[in-house]
Amino acid sequence: MDLFDRYRERYQRKQDAVFSLDEYLELCAQDPLAYARAPERMLAAIGEPTVIDTQSDPRLSRIFLNRKLATYPAFGDFFGIEEAIEQLVAYFRHAAQGLEEHKQILYLLGPVGAAKSSLAERLKSLMERHPIYCLGAKGRVSPLFESPLGLFDPGEDGSLLEDRYGIPRRYLSGTLSPWAAKRLREFGGDIRQFTVHRLLPSQLHQIGITKVEPGDDNNQDIASLVGKVDIRKLEDFSQDDPDAYAYAGGLNVTTQGILEFVEMFKAPLKMLHPLLTATQEGTYNGTEGFGALPYQGIVLAHSNESEWAAFRNNRRNEAFLDRVYIVKVPYCLRVTEETRIYRKLLEHSALGQAPCAPDTLDMLAQFSVLSRLKDPGNSSLWSKMEVYDGKSLKDKDPRAKSLQEYRDAAGVDEGMDGISTRFAYKILSRTFNYDAEEIAANPVHLLHVLETQVRAEQFPEDLEKRYIGFLKTELAPRYAEFLGLEIQKAYLESYGDYGQNLFDRYIQYADFWLQDTEFRDPDTGQILDRALLNEELEKIEKPAGIANPKDFRNEVVHFVLRAKAANNGIAPSWTSYEKLRVVIEKKMFASTDELLPVISFGKKGSSEEERKHADFLERMQAKGYTEKQVRLLVEWYMRYRKHH
Repeated sequence: MDLFDRYRERYQRKQDAVFSLDEYLELCAQDPLAYARAPERMLAAIGEPTVIDTQSDPRLSRIFLNRKLATYPAFGDFFGIEEAIEQLVAYFRHAAQGLEEHKQILYLLGPVGAAKSSLAERLKSLMERHPIYCLGAKGRVSPLFESPLGLFDPGEDGSLLEDRYGIPRRYLSGTLSPWAAKRLREFGGDIRQFTVHRLLPSQLHQIGITKVEPGDDNNQDIASLVGKVDIRKLEDFSQDDPDAYAYAGGLNVTTQGILEFVEMFKAPLKMLHPLLTATQEGTYNGTEGFGALPYQGIVLAHSNESEWAAFRNNRRNEAFLDRVYIVKVPYCLRVTEETRIYRKLLEHSALGQAPCAPDTLDMLAQFSVLSRLKDPGNSSLWSKMEVYDGKSLKDKDPRAKSLQEYRDAAGVDEGMDGISTRFAYKILSRTFNYDAEEIAANPVHLLHVLETQVRAEQFPEDLEKRYIGFLKTELAPRYAEFLGLEIQKAYLESYGDYGQNLFDRYIQYADFWLQDTEFRDPDTGQILDRALLNEELEKIEKPAGIANPKDFRNEVVHFVLRAKAANNGIAPSWTSYEKLRVVIEKKMFASTDELLPVISFGKKGSSEEERKHADFLERMQAKGYTEKQVRLLVEWYMRYRKHH
């Protein structure tokens, strides 16, 4: 099937289907989604969760404190906001059960660029998954896309519909629109003359889904929500005739769907009153003197915290406050997930295939997360960031607190300010385009672009000083250390063998030290007592700053013994245990002076140095660097070492 045939087939699948009222009720008996309200259809579109037992993943167990985590494929590309998504799904679940939530406005509260609009767009696209069944007459669909069940009275017809078709009584609102009431009068009460139309909700065609944006007191009235008279029809109908009305307001279109109200609390207060009656009572008034209009949809609003605070503090708005279901959408506070957000953004741009040097995205994510965290006061901010990212700092920072302690001290508003993802993405765009000759990104250019932009943004003086401090005292020194390791690994041809030898020797020494037994070197015959073993072990541990040597030795020896037992006595690779890998690398690369002649791009003193340089360059490129980046980063590293 070619492109055009597939397009036509897809179009035809979305077309209207028409049923008689009898056929519709029979369908209801077979498929509960035929009479389901908007929250239930949304829940069906979101689908069943995948439950992850975080106990089985060391990182996730630290982040989520060993609890079971429900993840939803429908939100699989939203990273680091699991709690917000859980709250969102809970709203739809409770509303679908007919609890208080079905009378509340769903309100996403968060800072700028924190994925509120993206979540709203996702919810609207999910609403398009399942069809709605709308009342029709004389070949026309009701302009309000209302449910056919509005025809029936819960008291008179409820038990019959429940017994015969399995439709619970709570689905009968007993409210017909003025348009349908007029048709009913024309039919003399014969409801068999009504038809039922199956429609797919559509943002494009304004069926069941629409968006309302705020204006101001001078140019916006409630007509954008409740519709108004169509003056072109007044020649044929009186002003209070339902057929003279233009049902083009946000509430009119979304009777069975979802209404997105962007920046809701920027709107004049009179704009918000119809929302209250629509959600609380299931009806609202139009601008003309006919009956109330039915509403069974979802009102989804979002704005930032300052607008919500101003609205909440105004006593005139008290009626609204407990009728709003707030879902906080903070910035991501985990470096790993923030990096995944950047990768997702890049994949949807022309930069998706452009070279990006290792650690570039991580560095930007670290800067963003640091800006969003509240200072813990009695602990390092960097350690707090690493704990939030699920890392264990037991051997690195004894002063580090637990994740829960950090959260308790920070309060409920952490993540509601700082550098936005939108700002970070602009930084990334400038970094990729920094060099006119090569579209690529690297951490050195990123540091420069960040510093320039922070100074240009005119942040308050204390905030600017804080952000520049992150660059100078946290990111640059740590990147120099990371880059030094990258260069040294690429320099050492026998890097792997050397590391494995150090690993095996360390484990051997640590095992004998723990057993308080002398060690005889099989090659030299030298005997090492416990004190000498301790000296040798400390030569490896001290460069890495191991805080509790005894605990560390115990831990790594037990790890190796378990690994050997599970692998028929074969020792594990030296890179298999992250903590010890870092320790051994620190020992391997304690001295770097011999590297300089090989890694520098100046004229070489011998053909051997030329060969080693070419090999070094090849290994760096295999890691993901371009040749131009290797030159830039090596020069930056040599300058940095010289001045620090």
